[in-house]
Amino acid sequence: MLNVLVADDDDNIRAIIFHYLKKQNFNVVEADNGRDALDLALEKQVDMVILDKLMPEMDGYDVCREIRKVSNLPIIMLTASGDEFDRVLGLELGADDYIIKPFSPRELVARMKAVLRRVDSTSRDIVKEQSFTYDYGEIKIDVDRREVIVKGEKVTLRPKEFDLLVHLAKIPGNVYTRETLLEHVWGYDFLGDIRIVDAHVKKIRNEFKKIGCDVLRTVWGVGYKFEV
Repeated sequence: MLNVLVADDDDNIRAIIFHYLKKQNFNVVEADNGRDALDLALEKQVDMVILDKLMPEMDGYDVCREIRKVSNLPIIMLTASGDEFDRVLGLELGADDYIIKPFSPRELVARMKAVLRRVDSTSRDIVKEQSFTYDYGEIKIDVDRREVIVKGEKVTLRPKEFDLLVHLAKIPGNVYTRETLLEHVWGYDFLGDIRIVDAHVKKIRNEFKKIGCDVLRTVWGVGYKFEV
């Protein structure tokens, strides 16, 4: 039975999610503020976090940011706003998906199962590649250690950013469409915004540029490529 943390300061929403997930054989842990949500996510053995954007003590964005510093724990964010900025910000911070309120419990479970399938698929792919180290002179990507070294300096990437970089770096110069990257890095059944790819590429570029390096190229109208 999977353990799911539901973090929302709205008692009614938590109750609805709790009862529906229990019927679907999930074990549910609850939090009504961001501080407790972060503590539970890091201390409890939870398999997924359902995280509201606006909560007292610490908002969902900050909770997501702190979790991503140490964990690849699947996160689905809830937001009452359909504003594009809110959605993109959540994705940039490392959320795996987002759902706009109001939503049906059935949709939530479908999204949860899709994210869990992607995480499982990605984990299997990483195991297959654990013996690989990509060495492009000043740039070294150690898949086993999940480390990126550029000009002798370690580049800090969130888990999904690292997975995206690895996929692009497999064949330097090869152009990947956003749809292809979504399929291989996030999973074929990803239900969120395709711009999650753009958000993650931007974060990788920013980290590389801190060391004076830029290896990700935009091929306008097509997608992205890794070029050394």
